[in-house]
Amino acid sequence: MKNSIKVQRAIQNMTQAQLAEKAKVSRQTINAMELGKYVPSTVLSLRLSVIFKISVNELFELEKQDWVK
Repeated sequence: MKNSIKVQRAIQNMTQAQLAEKAKVSRQTINAMELGKYVPSTVLSLRLSVIFKISVNELFELEKQDWVK
């Protein structure tokens, strides 16, 4: 799953640590999501969309391989 977390952080001039604090997760979790190594829960996805004031669909995008097994 692709995401625009890093881009949204840059737009809001926010560090990983600042976002982690707002989202109530560790900085390592934010880093792992940005690198595509961690898929967040629905609750965390919704939290991030509220923080960035964008929809979940704007923040995350399923890739073709996410649909194919």
